[in-house]
Amino acid sequence: MSVNDTPSGENDREGGGSSAASLLPSLFPERTPMTPPQLAAGVEAALAVQRRAVAFGKRPFAAVLLGPDNETVLLSHQSVDQVNHAESSLARLAYCHYDKAFLWRCTLVSTWEPCGMCTATIYWAHIGRIVFAGSNDQLYELTGPGNKENFTMNWHTRDVLKGCPQKDIEVIGPLEAEGKTVVEESDKYWSRTRRSSG
Repeated sequence: MSVNDTPSGENDREGGGSSAASLLPSLFPERTPMTPPQLAAGVEAALAVQRRAVAFGKRPFAAVLLGPDNETVLLSHQSVDQVNHAESSLARLAYCHYDKAFLWRCTLVSTWEPCGMCTATIYWAHIGRIVFAGSNDQLYELTGPGNKENFTMNWHTRDVLKGCPQKDIEVIGPLEAEGKTVVEESDKYWSRTRRSSG
């Protein structure tokens, strides 16, 4: 089951009808809705990247870019470090490879809720949908306070996009079942850092 709210650009600025989609419709083609099996498969693809990253000593964050069919994995990225996050790195890479109209029909799927930096980069890359499994609140519970590996902020993806009249980026997440799996797997990493922090 997923949590999905209204698109971020539902309300235009004063004057109405001034959204980018109304002015440049060719850059905002219709997106195909995602089915529950597609959501689950997308998160599993991201988890596979996260597992590989953790095996090489990286933090448990990963993302994949799904094509307009909601199934084809076009690109993937893991967390590199505390500045080069999986989602922002993937969004920049996607923008180098594909045009805006194509990216608007794509979906960035992340194991964790994208931070403010990553959400803004996804916005500028013109990726039309964000899906995440685990929430920022769940991440804070895992990392704990004062964890030098991740000073988790108090934010949410929807907060960053709230009131954005230009684009109606769809946000789906957190995902209940998939989020539970992400939390359980990620805790294998964060439990070690919690013990060593303080």
